[in-house]
Amino acid sequence: MLLLGGAWTPNVIWSLSGGPRRFSELRIDIPEVSAKMLSTRLKDLEAKGVVERTVMPTTPPTVEYCLTELGCELVPAINAIVEIGYKLKLRPVVAGQPA
Repeated sequence: MLLLGGAWTPNVIWSLSGGPRRFSELRIDIPEVSAKMLSTRLKDLEAKGVVERTVMPTTPPTVEYCLTELGCELVPAINAIVEIGYKLKLRPVVAGQPA
């Protein structure tokens, strides 16, 4: 859970589960995150072995991010959390109980 606990971490992993993305594409996928926070999160996930950063030999250089094998193993866990959250959201609110 510590791996998934960082701000925006599940969002980044979820976006990369669809395939490699460039930084600008991730910003479009997750518009609420600042460029600085996204950069920090990507560096952190790369250091943990969840994300791989590839510099393409183009002019100017293009950088792509993708999930590693370990990162791909996290996708079902995030999917399960999303499904449970959706089910909780659909539950009727009972008077006197927390929402």
